[in-house]
Amino acid sequence: MSHDASAALKEAMPLVEIRHLVKSYRRGVQTVPVLLDITLSIGDGDFIALMGPSGSGKSTLLNLIAGIDRPDGGELHVGGVDITRLSEAALAQWRAAHVGFIFQFYNLMPVLTAFENIELPLMLTRLTRKERRERVALVLDMVNLSNRAHHYPSELSGGQQQRVAIARALITDPTLIVADEPTGDLDRASAEEVLSMLQRLNRELGKTIIMVTHDAHAAGAARALVHLEKGELIDGPAR
Repeated sequence: MSHDASAALKEAMPLVEIRHLVKSYRRGVQTVPVLLDITLSIGDGDFIALMGPSGSGKSTLLNLIAGIDRPDGGELHVGGVDITRLSEAALAQWRAAHVGFIFQFYNLMPVLTAFENIELPLMLTRLTRKERRERVALVLDMVNLSNRAHHYPSELSGGQQQRVAIARALITDPTLIVADEPTGDLDRASAEEVLSMLQRLNRELGKTIIMVTHDAHAAGAARALVHLEKGELIDGPAR
């Protein structure tokens, strides 16, 4: 197979394949449905924004795709792996190897420097100390924070902390990056910087990104929108 044919095949294959996904939560004696029969495909190299009002199920869907939570029914394949069938231990290993997480409030360890926060996911790998340091230096340069490597989170602005979080998400070279309201705690200038960085990771590194946001402006940075309403897919790239 030629390189062009291989690239076309990769582009045609969905990275995330969801079929008839359902999820409910127990609230006292009540069962509260959150996701209702979701069918969705997300291609390798896509940048998708999940939008919808509060309670629409967008964060729940993100958590299911990332293997943080489990569905009640349906199929969920990521990179050809049915993650609903993995044991808890196997699922934890899969998350560590394949998913990079970016959160609204950064989730950085306050007692660790930017460098150490980024290095943390690599501590569970077999990389040597030298290899870890080289990889951290590389991603610090990618997010333009080489000069802040030895600063603690409290010494960084919100935008800088989120860029550290992006670097930490990148450090294991994940298949998928999931971002839950990554600009929700930032001023407009810092938000623009973070969105531009996500676009660059998608465009230049081919990273598949799924971003939950309530902000239409932030969603405009993505290549496609998936809109949820009361647990149902209203609009999006269903295939």
